Amino acid sequence: MCPVHAAADRHVTPRRYKDGSAARGTVGTDSATIALSGRGAAAAAASSRRQQRRAKLRGVVLGCTTSYNGDSFVASDGVLSLGYSNISFASRAAGRFGGRFSYCLVDHLAPRNATSYLTFGPNPALAPAARTACAGTPAAVPGARQTPLLLDHRLRPFYAVTVNGISVDGELLKIPRLVWDIEKGGGTILDSGTSLTVLASPAYRVVVAALSKKLAGLPRVTMDPFEYCYNWTSPSTGEDLAVPVPDLALHLAGSARLQPPAKSYVIDAAPGVKCIGVQEGEWPGVSVIGNILQQEHLWEFDIKNRRLRFMRSRCTQ
Repeated sequence: MCPVHAAADRHVTPRRYKDGSAARGTVGTDSATIALSGRGAAAAAASSRRQQRRAKLRGVVLGCTTSYNGDSFVASDGVLSLGYSNISFASRAAGRFGGRFSYCLVDHLAPRNATSYLTFGPNPALAPAARTACAGTPAAVPGARQTPLLLDHRLRPFYAVTVNGISVDGELLKIPRLVWDIEKGGGTILDSGTSLTVLASPAYRVVVAALSKKLAGLPRVTMDPFEYCYNWTSPSTGEDLAVPVPDLALHLAGSARLQPPAKSYVIDAAPGVKCIGVQEGEWPGVSVIGNILQQEHLWEFDIKNRRLRFMRSRCTQ
């Protein structure tokens, strides 16, 4: 039984995820209490000497699941809604704390003592600490990137960005521009709830062709759900082969580039086996930047100013 005392409870029909998973239950509103994080080592030391500050959010929409099916819920205690919606937890919390929230995802194969984190309000790591002498404008945070955050009603509750192109080893690939155009049935979203990145078919074919060409010297193996997998083990030593992985970059609006670590797109699928961790999506259809491609980056969703900021990070607060 869920520990929720909700007002105006009502049963809702299940909503299905892309993999067919669905949950059924009761939805209502309640208050939620969240802990407020400190800033820096001094704040952390101070918080250990006194009770941690907390804040109460009222009118939060909560659901209590009575039944479910599919793989999405098997290893989960619950789902926290981060989408752009007037009933999502993220929107309620961000509205209380400066219109922003951020998260940092550790490597999906990291040790269990390495943890991702989620914060609400402006993130100090992405907040300019000084102003330029000439114009009095905030100085850029070293390594930080910024691109417009698209809150398009056709893609709600997802957060979208404008992709201008994808390059492999510095060479911009010939991908039809309409793949990235919401008006033409395309577009790109960031989704923390999807593991693998999904590219609409015209983009997928070009990207995997470019990556697989660079990896052509490795023996291919078969492993679902991937199309391109390779035996990465040396037959003589049994160790991983020292094969360079080509650089991949997503070029976003505003001259921002997402350059994920190689392990985020050529991923460890089994001992001695690596796969191109991208899946083919429908066309027309929306491409998805999944959470593995987002890992080891700090992402700040500035809903109020419609900006997405990101930078490489080890995800240590």
